[in-house]
Amino acid sequence: MILAPLAGVALVLSVATGPLSDPTGSVLSAQQKNAAVQPLVRSATECIVQAVLADTRFHSHASGLGDLIVESMNSCLGPVRAMIDAYDRYFGDGTGEAFFMGPYLDVLPAAVDKWAADRRE
Repeated sequence: MILAPLAGVALVLSVATGPLSDPTGSVLSAQQKNAAVQPLVRSATECIVQAVLADTRFHSHASGLGDLIVESMNSCLGPVRAMIDAYDRYFGDGTGEAFFMGPYLDVLPAAVDKWAADRRE
C-alpha cells in the first residue's frame, strides 16, 4: 500500500507521545489516535500526489520531484492543514507541524513515486 510508510511513521510518532486525552476528556490509546488521523494523512497525500501527477513536468522530468511537491502545496492547503490540526488535537500542540515537516515530508517523494508506478501498471 502506498501509505504504509506514512502509517508506520504515524504509529511511531503516536507511540512516542503516549496516551493523551482527546478534547472530550477521554483517554485514547496510541492506536486509536493513529486511526483517527490516518484518513486525514491519506487525504493530504492523495491531494499532493494527484497535483504532482497532473503536472506535465512530472512526466518530462523537467523539474525535480521536490519542487513539484512544494508547488502542489498551494492546491492542497485544506487537506494538509486538516492533517496538521488533527495531529495537534490528538498528540499535542506543535506535533502536527513536526510530523509534517519531518517524517511526512521524508516519505512523501517515495509515496509519489510509488503511486506513479502503480498507475503505469
